[in-house]
Amino acid sequence: MAEAAARRRSWIDWYARGVRIGDVTVLVAVIVVMMTVHLGPAALVEGWNVDFWYSPKVGVALGVVWVICLHSAQSYDRRELGVGHDEYTAVLKASVSAFGVVAAATLVFGANPPRLLIGEVLVAGTAALVLGRWLWRQYVVRVRDSGRWLHRVLLVSDAASARGIVARSFRTPEAGYEIVAVCVPTAAASASTLDVGGRSVPIVEDLSRIGAHIDRFDVDVVGVMNTSDLGIKSVRELSWMVEDRNVDLLVAPSAIDVGVPRVVVRPLAGMSVLQVDSPQYRGANRVLKATFDRLGALVLILVCSPVMLVSAIAIKCSSRGPVFYRAERVGAANRGFTMWKFRTMIDGADAMRPSLQSVNDGNEVLFKMHDDPRVTKVGRFLRRYSLDELPQLFNVVGGSMSLVGPRPPLREEVDRYDAVVTRRLLVRPGMTGLWQVSGRSDLDWQRSVQLDLSYVENWSLAMDGVILLRTLRAVIAPTGAY
Repeated sequence: MAEAAARRRSWIDWYARGVRIGDVTVLVAVIVVMMTVHLGPAALVEGWNVDFWYSPKVGVALGVVWVICLHSAQSYDRRELGVGHDEYTAVLKASVSAFGVVAAATLVFGANPPRLLIGEVLVAGTAALVLGRWLWRQYVVRVRDSGRWLHRVLLVSDAASARGIVARSFRTPEAGYEIVAVCVPTAAASASTLDVGGRSVPIVEDLSRIGAHIDRFDVDVVGVMNTSDLGIKSVRELSWMVEDRNVDLLVAPSAIDVGVPRVVVRPLAGMSVLQVDSPQYRGANRVLKATFDRLGALVLILVCSPVMLVSAIAIKCSSRGPVFYRAERVGAANRGFTMWKFRTMIDGADAMRPSLQSVNDGNEVLFKMHDDPRVTKVGRFLRRYSLDELPQLFNVVGGSMSLVGPRPPLREEVDRYDAVVTRRLLVRPGMTGLWQVSGRSDLDWQRSVQLDLSYVENWSLAMDGVILLRTLRAVIAPTGAY
């Protein structure tokens, strides 16, 4: 067990040190570049013999304050590094705090710093820090895809529940967990291995021998996923068993797919219980998201207008019919709206769909074809890189859609929803979402619904930012786009 703990500490220490060095490098570069832009390159030659606010010592002080705030916001917490959205949220909080300190200092000392410079450093520095953390994440994903930097997990669960959890861990190695064994604590298992997706995971019994199981499989995490069968006493005793082995104990709440920000530990009658807060898409958060959506869409329209113009000309010149395709979709609160896209099929393609139903390559609800004969040559290119969806930016500006959200459904799909799936309609549909960055048309219906519901229940502005960054990668490497 000492070897497992040393192995884990080794890569985590290396990664945390790399992130710190990266942050300092980013801050130094941003501060120097912004000051040079304001003063001109000659300032470097002249040794920065300039106004006090543009001197190197002010830049150093600002950088030191920023780094201290990053530490205070726990942006280097090893439980958050490389996973989840809390790391990005911590970076944003630290940046705001750093410039709050600067603002407070100027008020106390009656100083008058160059506000434009401060604002530019804030925006550029924050963006660069978030981008740097994201690039580190991409490196971690590549390493974990190769089977390294994974936490070896002994899963404590019943066999039925374990199957889905093991399957999910196989699909998402970037999460950093490798389930090496399953312990069935309450009843004899019907098999010695759990076979999932062509891979086998050993099944062990007898929870009282958990220490031997940890040693046998070189485990560094014990994950308890079904506490209802164990009871409070068994979970407490299990924590004692792993305490002196330097092994982490993870206990899942009974509520499924509830995000970390919504879970708070509260005392109740001498016990620690989990309080699950309501989703965050009400009140001020809804206004914040709407503002973020509209401003972001306006910026993207300006940036992408040349691409949209070229796309419109290509569509008009290559096939008969209108440039735009208007589709009826269902938005928030079950209200219908018209969604705009570039036309990628021949004119009248909707009337041909019944004759193609027998060769549906989509899932049990959505109709899709890998080689749809109705798609034009230009349309195939637009679909491959999701350029056909750019007109939806006008839907976002108009308020019927969001930049990020559940997939916009057809009315015929909504008519088939049950009470659970209907929760997708609590928020506005998005141009992109978890479904877009997780396989798109290659997903089955249940997986698509699960991703959309997870977004609705656990939304945060940081999550939107992460999904938008992942969308860029999904567009460049368009898996599941057809």
